[in-house]
Amino acid sequence: MSHLHDPAVRGLALTQLWIFLPLQEADSWEIIEGLKIGQSNVQRPDKHEGFMLKKRKWPLKGWHKRFFVLDNGILKYSKSPLDIQKGKLHGSIDVGLSVMSIKKRARRIDLDTEEHIYHLKVKSQDIFDAWVSKLRHHRLYRQNEIVRSPREATMRVFPPSAALESPHSSWKPAAPSSSSSSSLPASYSNGQSKVVAWLQESEEMDKCAEELARCQSNLTELSRLLQSLEILQRTQSAPNFTDMQVPLSASMSPVRLHSSNPNLCAELGDFQPPVSSRLTDSVEYASDYIKLQEEFCTIAQKVHSLLKSAFNTVAIEKEKIKQILSEQEQSEQSVQINSLRKSLSVMGIPLTQQASNESRLSMSESVSEFFDAQEVLLSASSSENEGSDDESYVSDVSDNISEDNASVTDNVSRQMANGDFAGSAFRNGRRTFLPAPCPDTSNINLWNILRNNIGKDLSKVSMPVELNEPLNTLQRMCEELEYSELLDKAAETEDPFERMVLVAAFAVSGYSSTYYRAGSKPFNPLLGETYECIREDKGFCFFSEQVSHHPPISACHCESKNFTFWQDVRWKNKFWGKSMEILPIGSVNLTIPRFGDHYEWNKVTTCVHNILSGRRWIEHYGEITIRNLKSSVCLCKLTFVKGNYWSSNVNEVQGFVMDQEGKVVHRLFGKWHEGLYCGVPPSAKCVWRPGSMPTDYELYYGFTRFAIELNELCPELKDVLPRTDARFRPDQRHLEEGNLEMASSEKQRIEDAQRARRKWNEENNIKHEPRFFKKAVDANHRERWVSNNMYWELRKNPGFINMEEMVSLW
Repeated sequence: MSHLHDPAVRGLALTQLWIFLPLQEADSWEIIEGLKIGQSNVQRPDKHEGFMLKKRKWPLKGWHKRFFVLDNGILKYSKSPLDIQKGKLHGSIDVGLSVMSIKKRARRIDLDTEEHIYHLKVKSQDIFDAWVSKLRHHRLYRQNEIVRSPREATMRVFPPSAALESPHSSWKPAAPSSSSSSSLPASYSNGQSKVVAWLQESEEMDKCAEELARCQSNLTELSRLLQSLEILQRTQSAPNFTDMQVPLSASMSPVRLHSSNPNLCAELGDFQPPVSSRLTDSVEYASDYIKLQEEFCTIAQKVHSLLKSAFNTVAIEKEKIKQILSEQEQSEQSVQINSLRKSLSVMGIPLTQQASNESRLSMSESVSEFFDAQEVLLSASSSENEGSDDESYVSDVSDNISEDNASVTDNVSRQMANGDFAGSAFRNGRRTFLPAPCPDTSNINLWNILRNNIGKDLSKVSMPVELNEPLNTLQRMCEELEYSELLDKAAETEDPFERMVLVAAFAVSGYSSTYYRAGSKPFNPLLGETYECIREDKGFCFFSEQVSHHPPISACHCESKNFTFWQDVRWKNKFWGKSMEILPIGSVNLTIPRFGDHYEWNKVTTCVHNILSGRRWIEHYGEITIRNLKSSVCLCKLTFVKGNYWSSNVNEVQGFVMDQEGKVVHRLFGKWHEGLYCGVPPSAKCVWRPGSMPTDYELYYGFTRFAIELNELCPELKDVLPRTDARFRPDQRHLEEGNLEMASSEKQRIEDAQRARRKWNEENNIKHEPRFFKKAVDANHRERWVSNNMYWELRKNPGFINMEEMVSLW
């Protein structure tokens, strides 16, 4: 059992939960144990079916009655038994590859499949008990089936054709039509006709599409085989094949097992088979394991070959179209030059001078066109067309954007409206890198930390400091203002519909920095902790405060000459076995004084997948509704589509801006990590696109350039910031500098001190009052936290350094 000492192996144990956990109370979540070592005589279960309530995937509001059929470890569901018979499935769940947990008192069953978290509920206690019993049996049978015949079990449930029939399958070009050429306009130039002919006659792209489809199918199979490998390694204790000199019987020794995990030995003591039986089983499992590895490598080679072939095909076809366009361009230039020479000869202007002026003019026009809202946003008349189903819009619209204009922030330079905030405390340049790279977290056994917190809020769970990033939640709120120039642009846009599009782009841009951040979490702020950020280059001043600890509530306020932005958000973090959901509660507010606008919107659910095994990835899903509380002229709705790691619609955003009569004025689409577009492909225009990532960002927590600057503590700031500012927090500072030992000890000390302060306040009946925010009631009678307008006043007079009553949190 030497491989159990491997942290990665121990972490992957969650996949099948073969650790037998003690039963929990009826009102808490209980994890259903999986296949155990030596358990191989699981009988085939009977088919089970019936109705259950299923929670909507997103925005996780409401329950739907669905008909479920459980057969050989696969749970299928649809609206009715008739739909199941017709093959009209809404979904299929492999319970053998899912983490299953139940809550008896609420009669809840949750299945975490990594890609989706299925929340099920049963009204009757008898029916609930029956479903739990059947799911247990089917789960064990399915796991045993995968272990004994992983390839066959996988192929039976996930055939290669399944990927091709998926609604998210890759785009395939339409077959050439004989009537297409006859419908071409007569005005098409010779070069355009050649392009159309190439699109119609080329068979190479069809071949490429088929190869990519097969590749997608193989990738799906690889994913399932990888999970089968994990099951085999976890449930049957596959030996360490790199050290064949250790006898298999020795690797199964109860003494070695006890030394590596005492609880595991005690819990599995009743399941120890005879030594000879264990030896035979181990040899069989070793053979299965090696066979599965060989199959995995074979399919991986096929994927590599298909991708290489597809790449070569695309490269060849690219050269063909490039040559056609080059011929067309040369032909057009020849005609233009001849005409220009005739005109210039009459005017007496040298050709070189005219060409130079023309070049400068076109460059100026192109830059002004990109930043002009009238050009960036389509007019209402051109946006009334119905949306296109073309899934290849990214390639269609990407050519409308100049590579030199990847981020609007790279070209913006503004001054603060109020000079009192700036003073002389700032230098022109900010840091471009962190002091130290992020630490290695492979030695952390997350399962030991999280296994007793299934379905619970993780905000109260203390995590190792290595899992954090050197920013906290208050700073992450400021990070949402990275693309504040969109709001500056909105403040200059007269048209209310175009203004709403820019606000929508800003709402989407706040999620872009999370794309590379699934591997770490921000520090939880202490009660009373603050953060300040003044950006002369962006023209805003920001401050935030942790106004409540239980429940955790963070509030922020940002001012600019063009807008005011504020929000208070409470996050619920729930762990479901393979994934962690972050559910935001609260609203975001934005006012643009010039037009009297007050926009309000909600946030969507965030989910971090593969918490304990594989590559972590993050997704956002749900619906955002943006309303102008001061005007009913327009409304915006954005849908963050829930996909999966392999689908083509991963990270996709769709939306529209409509008038008060419900008529769509602007259509929006894109991906929250790539950009947002307005209009209909291929004529859509880019509204926003994120800036480039810094060098070696993978080694530095996946931080953007803006995030790198947030925790910088300049010497000039030390005397003007309050002692409660997050930049003075020692555990966060030590982590940023790469001193893990000090960061860990300081984190423990700070958390202990906070608990002591809270206990003392409770004993003395003292209620904490936030210093810079106050409670208010909005138009919908909801309680909100808003600025009390004291922060900047106290900063100037008497200055935080002169305020003795500022409590030290560290």
